[in-house]
Amino acid sequence: MNNQLRENDGGTRALNAKLADPKVEHIPVLLQEVVDLIAPRPGGVYVDGTLGAGGHAVEILKRSAPSGIVIGLDQDREAVERAKDALSIFGKRAIIRQANYRDMPAILAGLGYRCVDGVLLDLGISWFHIKIPERGFSFQLEGPLDMRMDTSRPQTAGDLVNNLSRDELASIIREYGEERRAGSIANAIVRARARRIISSTVQLAEIISSVFPPYPPRRIHPATLTFQALRIAVNDELGALREGVDKIISLLKPGGRFAVISFHSLEDRIVKQAFAVSAKGCTCPPKLPVCSCGKKPVVKLLTSRPVSAGPDELARNPASRSAKLRAAEKLPC
Repeated sequence: MNNQLRENDGGTRALNAKLADPKVEHIPVLLQEVVDLIAPRPGGVYVDGTLGAGGHAVEILKRSAPSGIVIGLDQDREAVERAKDALSIFGKRAIIRQANYRDMPAILAGLGYRCVDGVLLDLGISWFHIKIPERGFSFQLEGPLDMRMDTSRPQTAGDLVNNLSRDELASIIREYGEERRAGSIANAIVRARARRIISSTVQLAEIISSVFPPYPPRRIHPATLTFQALRIAVNDELGALREGVDKIISLLKPGGRFAVISFHSLEDRIVKQAFAVSAKGCTCPPKLPVCSCGKKPVVKLLTSRPVSAGPDELARNPASRSAKLRAAEKLPC
């Protein structure tokens, strides 16, 4: 999904104002940089694997006019419906399906495509997820502990919080949130749920905040990393990314390009390592005089280091501050 937002102390008042404003629209992150790296052309077939509000897809369709095609995937049913409206002006050039990008091979096969000219993944969550209390993503808005991007998934954040053991909760918070106080937060959750079910976002945020001293001032809200961890666990985001990256590389035509926008170190590390392995080729021990594995590089890196938002974009869209863009190009067989 698009424009992941870390709700932090640096812009809390501005964030609250935006969340309260129904006119706020999605702003695609690193739009020009992404489209320049994908390099759309007429007749090309491109996949936006995290369609969201369709901002990136619109620009790719414009750049690939008059005959380029974008296949847009999103696991969120509501996002799919919004994107259908946004992309309707492109007619049959925009093909939209509700699906997780990890299922891209099957979706493309069902549409009659074996390979494509470019793929984009824009990870994280969108303004839409955060500003709708019923979705349960924001700790600043009262809502149910849901956090599912695909609401047909059986397990919610509330299920995890109320049913996992103390050690299981601590592991999730530590691994996916990189939260140093994971153990103390898990203890506080277990104590609180023994008194009553933890059912709302604000209730959970207060429990988490109780673990932290009221001073000194913190850069981010105490609940930020724990909410991130629960969301990642509920949606199996890192599992989908690990599985999806290799699949997507195999779906690219020679010269096809793959761009990924990530919003925290866990995502970026997976993408960086997967691209590096595919770009390296030979895996023989360094001391071996002659290559015996026969593996050759599959991609070349288009970004030696991640691309970040510039000052102008940061001023327009503070949510872009943690965005990192990496891209690779499929090499000829």
